[in-house]
Amino acid sequence: MEMRIDSHQHYWRIERGDYGWITPDIPVLYRDFLPEDLAPHLMKHGLDGTVAVQAAPTLEETEYLFSLADQQDSNILGVVGWLDLFDPAHRQHFDRFNKHDKFKGFRIMIQEMPDSSRILEPEFVEALKGYAADDVPVDLLLLSRQLEHTVQLLNGVPGLRGVIDHIAKPEISNGEIDNWLKSMKEIAKHSNIYIKLSGMVTEGDHGSWKPEDFKPYIGHVLELFGPDRVMFGSDWPVCLLAAEYDAVVAVLQEAIPAHWGEGERAKLFGLNAKEFYKL
Repeated sequence: MEMRIDSHQHYWRIERGDYGWITPDIPVLYRDFLPEDLAPHLMKHGLDGTVAVQAAPTLEETEYLFSLADQQDSNILGVVGWLDLFDPAHRQHFDRFNKHDKFKGFRIMIQEMPDSSRILEPEFVEALKGYAADDVPVDLLLLSRQLEHTVQLLNGVPGLRGVIDHIAKPEISNGEIDNWLKSMKEIAKHSNIYIKLSGMVTEGDHGSWKPEDFKPYIGHVLELFGPDRVMFGSDWPVCLLAAEYDAVVAVLQEAIPAHWGEGERAKLFGLNAKEFYKL
């Protein structure tokens, strides 16, 4: 069955207190964002639902997303939770989460590591190999300057079912592309690594970006990963720092190659996310 899916968005309730990065200095984001706030956008764009991704590095955040998913009117098709692979108890937490039918994997926040080489430490690699063996979907959040270590990690865990969030956050605002592209070519060689065309507008110039700023990056991703390993994600509400939901969709739609037909577009806007997350 065809499904249209936003593969990457967040919900939060500020009073929960574990979103350290969302402060009153960022008034656009410093308020609650809940399923009823997103629902009109999903309806407008004919989206059947979303993959809700953790926005705080806590176990409680995952439980909170489960509680939202349990509400009858929720559009949440799956939840990507959080695990700390350096915590000896990570597998126990995973087993507990895995009892929830909406749990569809977890996210590694490499972005938050001052030294991204930590992901190459033996205990981390061994932990990830265990999840790879069980075919667990893993989101990888990273900055483009952390790509080199990420490439090494993927080479060390060749069986990983992984997805790179936000096209690995290249520095779109200053047009940096060469080093990013070199690493993306290496990552694309792993046939079980997908990529989310999400989080791009916030890497552009927030006040003055143009759709053309993103076309080279989108073009390279679509060419390298092909129509079977790419997913649309809004990164709502974080995208609001730079663009409304409609504009995020438009940026991607305008950059899709002319030779892509309905089949390729259906994969980008839902079917690949359905397959990757086993929705």
